[in-house]
Amino acid sequence: MNPDFPLAGIRVLDLTRLLPGPVATMHLADMGAEVIKIEDPGAGDYARTMGPVRVEVSQFFVAVNRGKRLLRLDLKDATQREQLLAMVETADVLVESFRPGVMDKLGLGWATLRTRNPKLVMCAISGYGQHGPFSQRAGHDINFIGYAGMLEQNAGAGGVPALPNLQVGDLLGGAQSALQGILAALVAVKMGSAGRFIDVSMTDAVLAHNIMPLMAINNGAPVAPGRDLLTGGVPCYSVYRTADERHMAVGALELKFWQACCDVLARPDLKGRHWQLGQQVGGDDAMAVKAELEAIFAARTLAQWIEAFADVDCCVSPVLRTEEALAHPLFRDMVSRRVHETEGECWALSQPVRFSS
Repeated sequence: MNPDFPLAGIRVLDLTRLLPGPVATMHLADMGAEVIKIEDPGAGDYARTMGPVRVEVSQFFVAVNRGKRLLRLDLKDATQREQLLAMVETADVLVESFRPGVMDKLGLGWATLRTRNPKLVMCAISGYGQHGPFSQRAGHDINFIGYAGMLEQNAGAGGVPALPNLQVGDLLGGAQSALQGILAALVAVKMGSAGRFIDVSMTDAVLAHNIMPLMAINNGAPVAPGRDLLTGGVPCYSVYRTADERHMAVGALELKFWQACCDVLARPDLKGRHWQLGQQVGGDDAMAVKAELEAIFAARTLAQWIEAFADVDCCVSPVLRTEEALAHPLFRDMVSRRVHETEGECWALSQPVRFSS
């Protein structure tokens, strides 16, 4: 724990498992909080064995639990439950991700915890919220983004939804929303308020950020998957295959960037065919220009296109593989090789938010 970090002195009890809660508390640890991860004495966090295990735990578990102190407690045992309650008295935050009602059944509900510590911030992360009609339903990321309308729009021109490798429901809906609520509640306590209970519904949080489709509905023209402004409905914002079966990401959304892109492509005649100049998003002309760009990009390799766009500031970039991203100079301060106490040397990512005094 670094005393110069902004959350130094904050103590967090982490009862969560898998991805959303552990990532939220990992960020708190990265910002200086003391995080005590509490697992049951049996299997513990399911992430321990999710994926290949090199020695004792999976790389998944290693990646989302850095900087935490690990503790085993059987919360069904009265003595060990009382041990947790004693820890609550000196804690600032408790985070849990059980199905709604489980903490109450254990005798560890909000009414009990706030009696032991009126300043405590308690955050409950669940798929559908503590009191909604689906509160007792199980779910995973695919379900949360499916209900929220995000997965339907995450599709190509054929309309088949593609599963994102970044878990939007778990990470945006769960981890980041929990982090936001916790930090806001800690500020309130710092200003003299009592502690608060934070109810995070991962599905609600995804819907709250599903902004572009909402705009289309409010404009009276819902769009087909793969045909919106940012999902493939314009040639200036799309992904194109190269001659070596790699891809380039064209993000020339503004007219000036599109015109610079057309110069690199040696197609100045396309400069006027842009959505800001009246081209219909998802329309026939947009699809026709996309088809022309597909043929152009297919004529050169990824390396050749990287070189062609290297000195042109027009939001066109390569689609890197993860191992290439880890080695890219852009992430020189984000990536390192670290030695885990049981799993040995592995890649590790740093806290993306940096603070200076």
